[in-house]
Order: sequence, then C-alpha cells, then structure tokens
Amino acid sequence: MSTPDYLKVSDSEVLSNSWGTLTRHRIEYRRRDGDWQAQVREVYEKGHGATCLLYDPERNCVLLTRQFRLPVWAAGRDPMLIEAPAGLLEGAHPEDRMRAELIEETGFEVSDLEHLFDAFSSPGSVTEYVAFFRGTYHLKDKVAEGGGKETEGEDIEVMHVPLDQALEMIRSGEIMDAKTIILLQELALRRLTG
Repeated sequence: MSTPDYLKVSDSEVLSNSWGTLTRHRIEYRRRDGDWQAQVREVYEKGHGATCLLYDPERNCVLLTRQFRLPVWAAGRDPMLIEAPAGLLEGAHPEDRMRAELIEETGFEVSDLEHLFDAFSSPGSVTEYVAFFRGTYHLKDKVAEGGGKETEGEDIEVMHVPLDQALEMIRSGEIMDAKTIILLQELALRRLTG
C-alpha cells in the first residue's frame, strides 16, 4: 500500500515478534490545518479474524462460547468471557475458516453462512479486522464434540442461550465482548425490522 501524502514515516522498530508483532512507529502527520505533527504510535499485528453468531429460530437461542481470556483478567475483569465463536484466518478464506472454527469450538456444522460485514475492533492500536457472519443452526447439526483444541490452549464451554437472555446479559455486563455484542444487536434489529 502506498503512503498517503499526509503521512511521513520516519522510523519503525519491531518491539516484539512472538504471538503477534508489536511495532513502534515514529511518524509525522499533516493535520487538516496544514501543520505537521510528530507522533509515536505502537501497532499490534496478529492477523485478521472471523466471527459468527448462530441462531436457532425454533428455540429462539443463540450459540455462544465461554473461555478464559488473559487480557480480560489483566484488565481486572472476569476472564471467563462469553463470546460468539471466532478465530484467526491464518491465510484461509473467512467463510472457510469460520466453518472450521464452528466445528472446532462448538461441534456444529451449518450449511449456510451469510457474510454481514468486516470491522476493525480497536483501530487505534491493532491492525486486525474481523469478518462477521451469521447463520442458522439446529441441534441435529452437531457433528463433533467441540470445546476447541487443547494443543492451542483452548478449553471452550458451549452455551445455548435464549436470545432475550443474551440481550439482557449485555445490559447486565455478563457479555462484554464487542464482536458478540455487535452480532447480538444485529440479530435483534433484524428481527425487529423483519
């Protein structure tokens, strides 16, 4: 990608290159008034992801997961985060990766997934964008145990939650994951507008 004329990168230094890459950039940014301003920013890159909310219209339930998240613990919150299934793309097409993640994390295989949009969750410091999907599931669609891969440090609880309860869990603070909140609110809006 070319550098826009309002940006000058004077230095980039990799600070860490482990699970992801953390880079410090020294830049000059031309403000709207024409003045140049020096800035130092750190950018974390770990790849892009996909997430999906599965909905069972017969039972009016959504399929969610609960798993340990170290950064949530480090922020002083309950680290057992309730989320929509998700995963890193790792070079795969978003829909293909999402289908594999659904089986791996939840044990459910679905026929139709609808791509909703892509979104950045923390564009001030993270390069990751996430492809958002929705789909329909039924209990008969279970093809595997689910629970994630132990070799990847996953220990995932699968949850079938009534939609109204899941929406209340946002208000009560039980669901704090942004991608999950977005997907639940999208489903609620879709149901309202028919």
